[in-house]
Amino acid sequence: MAPSKTAEVIGAGLAGLTAATALAQRGWTVRLHERETEIRAIGAGIYVWGNGLATLEALGLYERAADGAHVGPVLETRDHRDRVVEEVPINGPGQARVLTIMRDHLINTLIDGAAKAGVDIRTGSEVVEASPDGGLVTRSGATSRADVVLAADGVNSRIRRQYDIVAHRAAARQGATRLTVPRRPGFVPDRDQSKYIEYFSGRRRVLYTPSSETSLYVALVADEDDRPASRIPVDTAAWIRCFPHLEALLGACAGVPGRWDTFQFLTLTRWSMGRLAFLGDAAHAQPPYLGQGGGCAMMSALGLADALSGSDAPVDQRLRDWEYAERPTIEHTQRWSHRLGRLNYVPDAARTPLLRGSRFLPRLGASRLRAALTVPTGAGRFAGSAAGH
Repeated sequence: MAPSKTAEVIGAGLAGLTAATALAQRGWTVRLHERETEIRAIGAGIYVWGNGLATLEALGLYERAADGAHVGPVLETRDHRDRVVEEVPINGPGQARVLTIMRDHLINTLIDGAAKAGVDIRTGSEVVEASPDGGLVTRSGATSRADVVLAADGVNSRIRRQYDIVAHRAAARQGATRLTVPRRPGFVPDRDQSKYIEYFSGRRRVLYTPSSETSLYVALVADEDDRPASRIPVDTAAWIRCFPHLEALLGACAGVPGRWDTFQFLTLTRWSMGRLAFLGDAAHAQPPYLGQGGGCAMMSALGLADALSGSDAPVDQRLRDWEYAERPTIEHTQRWSHRLGRLNYVPDAARTPLLRGSRFLPRLGASRLRAALTVPTGAGRFAGSAAGH
């Protein structure tokens, strides 16, 4: 019997864990390096659209990931007067699927899936060099060589910095404070409790996202140079002045631990070199306005594992084939996310009719949901599909 192919994966986020699990399920020997001493989720809740859900189904992890998740009936956008200006029905027949899940629950689901698949997870293992010939060096001086090395080490990828492959990178003018508060009545009217709602006022947004029966994910979006809005801990009075109808919700954010992140946009000239590939935010970071950063990372990682496992071509050719298949949808989604960020700079009086008019442009809506409606490449060729998920 021929020896199994070997893979070294750098970074235990959504992309790295998905790729490691998918490759191990297809018979690869996989080692996953995480520089921290434990794998921790960064963030609060997360939107997982149909492409991400299909990835979890393919890996046989959907049931656990969806346990306790929130299933909303609609995505609403509201203007500065709390009027509904856009509605996207979801989770019904013929509609896009989306669940909101606590990020730590999703990460733990993927960790357990990786361990079950036989992935060798090495925490406290910081990779400082990786090369197109499959070589790898850790901070401790250990070296190894594999059939493929996958750098999923985030938007500030140390491995990517070793190569001149960034086509475009820009920190957006906007960012968000993300936090989790306990769900309770009174934050929004009873009829709105189960909805996902994005509120606009001036250059600020509030995202209301139930993520479990007991947890609510709140994102406070503003310009980076809007000091009162980007302050940690949250300056609730500054936010209530813009959103008086959300006083109860915003008041509940007082003193709650939060994290401010400036949004990033990143494209590469190419996603791979020889036997070294970049994935997730290391390859295609995007602002979160479509909720697709995680879904695109997982979908692309599954497609990568399928490309590497489904051909006898040289690894570098398989990686190029993977990029050719995945890049159009992901870059389409990146562009959409970037454009939606511009809505922050449209005056309230003009933004309301603009968003109301979008309902009369169904092709625009389909373009916006392109990634969400995409079936990940190779989804039927993994463990979950054999189990009937």
